[in-house]
Amino acid sequence: MIGYSLVGTNDFDSASRFYDDVFSEIGVGRAMEHGQTCMWGEEWAGSKPLFGVTVAYDGQAATIGNGSMPALMVSTRDEVDRVFARVMQLGGADEGGPGVRGPDSDKAFYGAYFRDLDGNKLCVYAIGPGPV
Repeated sequence: MIGYSLVGTNDFDSASRFYDDVFSEIGVGRAMEHGQTCMWGEEWAGSKPLFGVTVAYDGQAATIGNGSMPALMVSTRDEVDRVFARVMQLGGADEGGPGVRGPDSDKAFYGAYFRDLDGNKLCVYAIGPGPV
């Protein structure tokens, strides 16, 4: 089971503010801060995964991973829409706007894809049917 995932940044302050704003859309705050690493989630050392940004430990420039993509699970399609809209307002890049991928059923995958300010690709998604 995944405990946490990190993406690299070359501008820790900007990345931290970016994710503070993104996660505020779903009511999630900072769970841990240490040096130039910041993580968001419900609690540090809890049973649920965390997401974070960090400056590379080896002092080299952070680069994006081709094929790497953390996915942020939320509860509703509305939250997917709100997070994606906030990311666009904050200067993130559209990599595939909100929509159903696959059959639209009671277990439908509704997601949106974006790149953060450092070029890291992420997905925000919810599982379940749309509004009735």
